[in-house]
Parts: sequence; structure tokens; C-alpha cells
Amino acid sequence: MTTPQHPPFPPHRPGRGPSAEEDDGRSTGPVPVVPHGTRDGRPEADHGHTAERGGQGTGGGHGHSHGPAAPVSRHLRKVIAAVLIPFAAAVVVGLAVLWPGGAPAHERTGVGFDRQTQEATVTKVVALSCQSANPSAGTPTGDTSTAEGSSAVQQAEGECKRATVRVDTGDDKGRTFDEIVQPDQSRQLREGQKVVVAYEPSAPKDLQYSVTDINRQFPLALLAGIFALAVVVVGRLRGLMALVSLAVSFLLLNFFILPAILQGSNPLVVAVIGSSAIMLIALYLCHGLSARTSVAVLGTLISLLLIGVLGSLFIGWAALTGNTDDNTGLIHGLYPSIDMSGLLLAGVIIGSLGVLDDVTVTQTSAVWELHEANPAMGWRGLYRAGIRIGRDHIASVVNTLVLAYAGAALPLLLLFSIAQSGVGTVANSELVAEEIVRTLVGSIGLVASVPVTTALAALVVSADRPARAPETAAGAGAPARGGRGRRRKR
Repeated sequence: MTTPQHPPFPPHRPGRGPSAEEDDGRSTGPVPVVPHGTRDGRPEADHGHTAERGGQGTGGGHGHSHGPAAPVSRHLRKVIAAVLIPFAAAVVVGLAVLWPGGAPAHERTGVGFDRQTQEATVTKVVALSCQSANPSAGTPTGDTSTAEGSSAVQQAEGECKRATVRVDTGDDKGRTFDEIVQPDQSRQLREGQKVVVAYEPSAPKDLQYSVTDINRQFPLALLAGIFALAVVVVGRLRGLMALVSLAVSFLLLNFFILPAILQGSNPLVVAVIGSSAIMLIALYLCHGLSARTSVAVLGTLISLLLIGVLGSLFIGWAALTGNTDDNTGLIHGLYPSIDMSGLLLAGVIIGSLGVLDDVTVTQTSAVWELHEANPAMGWRGLYRAGIRIGRDHIASVVNTLVLAYAGAALPLLLLFSIAQSGVGTVANSELVAEEIVRTLVGSIGLVASVPVTTALAALVVSADRPARAPETAAGAGAPARGGRGRRRKR
């Protein structure tokens, strides 16, 4: 028969709560009220929660708190630190060794994105016949049943526009030039519109400038402002910290990952170090320096390692070069030393990081809250309950990844549908196979992160239970347990 341990006030036997299970059943008399001046400030019925949670009780005997994670013992913090501190130190050393001095300079090719651009404004738009706008073009005689022939007839007989464009930035600020807009052109210009123009100094003077795109800086900046406002209003301090971590991630991507790859560093090593730095900064900045966050970091790290191994294996096995479109071809032409397949693998790792953070943090928080709700639950029970939550997460995340890819690749899929290509033919093409490998490898890492992180979190919170005081006379053990709980930190 277990002797219940009571704090040093007149003994009583509660009729409910966790401590009631330890009662010997010999007393059914009235239960005295615990004064508010006691050490824990709550009735004995809640001591079970207080002891299991490190003595955090601060209120009455009503349930438990779902606020910040309960602190863990100093021993467990040392174990976690022994794993994460060397890892963080290795990341810092990697950043210092591979940090580039900026993107290497090169001669501009004038192709694609590799052009000099300036901001400009459309000052005037005049309608005119396409025949007068293109006097050197003869009357088309081709087959008008084809798309090319129909377009040629429309350009010859339709109504075009002459747009006068003023350069607003650069050495030629204030200079104007004319741009002919064809009737079948997808981008139609209007007066007062802000545009981006390309500059080619080697071309004849009247052909040095041409409109390449619309200037979308204002609507994009406005949308970003609305997004930031929504995050801060709903998330408050957490939302603000999330925006700060997003800015840090962008800076690391722009000033470390991209220039280091361009300077010839191994893309996989750069991606691992850069994504690890982003992970550490983002998770600890958003969720605080705690054991719960550290478990999420460990789960994310293990999943990233799995993604890197699987990605390297299947990219090599499927003979994916990573050079599948004009942009990657231009990169390879400008910087032949870049390992394009390594760049593909780096993209897989970085692309998986954002969703991994979400999964690991959610699973860790779920296990912590389950432990808070039932501190007596062992690690197996915590794992089983957490994995049930994780299964729902897996189903939604996998569906999200597949639909995200399908939405991004919709024009490409339409082309295959127009060509009436079979599913096997479509999947076998390198352009689609690259995305299939990217999506499936990332999905396997996400699926694996659920049991890995859930198991880590369950082991940590169950192993952290403070040892019960030896069975002595009543009143000998509870003060020590409460005092120990107050000394413990996250």
C-alpha cells in the first residue's frame, strides 16, 4: 500500500483528482480547504500534475495549462545540447568557409534574363494599320489554316499600336523610343503604364531599347504589405518573428546559397549548410529556445538527411542532368563548372525544408500537449496518440505537394495532353521525370518526418519525468519535488 505524500500543512484526503488514486480508502470524511498561502497555491488533488510538469502550478486546481512547453530537466537539456551545439558550430564554420564575396562577374550575353534592364513609362499609344507599321513585310501567302499562317495574316491586315516609351532610369534617362505592338500580342500596352525595357548597347541606336515586361513592383509590394499585416495581426509576436525569420532566410538565399553555387562550390554542400542555417534560425526565432523546438530541429535534420540520400540516389539512377529548359541551359553556358544535377538535388533539399518545418513543429507540439493533458502516459502511449495526429497531417501534406506541382506544371501538362501522349511517355521525359523525383523524394522525407519526430518527442517528454521521492513519512517528499520543479528551466 502506497503512503501518499502531503505538503507540510494539516493532512487531508482529497476525494477527486489524480492523487485520489493513491488514497488508501480508509477515510471518507470532509476534505479541508487548502489555504492560498501554501507553496503550490493549489489543492493536493492537482499535485500529480505539478510533480509531473516540474512544479509549474500557479493557479487553482482546475486542469492544466496549454501555454508554453513545460520545462525539462538540466540533464536532458545537456543531452540535447550535446547533439545540437556541435551541429550548429559545424554550420557556422561551413558558412564562414564557403561564404562568397558576391556573384562572379561575367560578360552579358543579352539572352533571357542576362540583359541590362531599365525602368520606363509608356507616354503615348497610337493606333495604326499593321501594313503601315511594317511596310517591308509583304502580303502573306502561306496556309492560313495553321496558327502561324493565321497570325501572319492578322499582323498584315489587322490594327497595330505604336507605343512611345520614355526611359526613367540609367544613363539614358528621358530618352524615348517607339515600340510596335502586334494585335495578337499577349501583352498590350496602354498610356501611363510602367514597363521594364532591355538595353543592348551593341545594337543600332534606334533598336537599343525594347519593352520586355510590365513593371509589377507596386502591386507586388502592396500584396506583400497585406500579407505582413495579416501575419502580424493574427500571429502577433509569433507572426512578427516569422516575418523576421523569412527575411533572414531570403538574405541567406540571396547572399550565401546563390553566390556560393555560382562561384563553383558544391551545390549539395552549400544547400545542406544554407538550409541548416535557415532551419536553426527560423525554428528558434519563431518558437523559442526550448527542448520542444530542439526536438523539432532534430526531426527536421534527420528528415533532410534522408531526402539528401534518396535524392542523390534516384537523380543518379534516373540519369537526370538538371539541364531541361532555356534558363538552366543559360546557367550551364555561363558557368560550365556548375554541377547541374547537384543543383537539382540542392533544389530538392531547400524546397522540402519549408514543409518539413511545419510537420516537425506540429508533431512535437502535439506530443507535448498530449503529455500536458495526461502526464501519466508513457512514451508508447504518447507515440500512438501522436502518430494518429500525424497520419492526418501526412494525407494533407502529400496531397498538397502533388497538387502544387500539377498547378505549377499545368501548361506543360496541357502540351502533353494536346500531343495525346500516354502517361508513360509523359513521365519518362526528363522535364517531367525531374519534377516527379523532386516531388516523391520530398514526400518520402515528409512522411518519414512524422514517425521520427513523434518518437523523438515521446521519448524526450516521457524520459524527463522527475524521479519520485523515496517513501518516507508524510510531508517529507513533496517540498523537494516542488522546489526542484521551480529550479528547472527549458
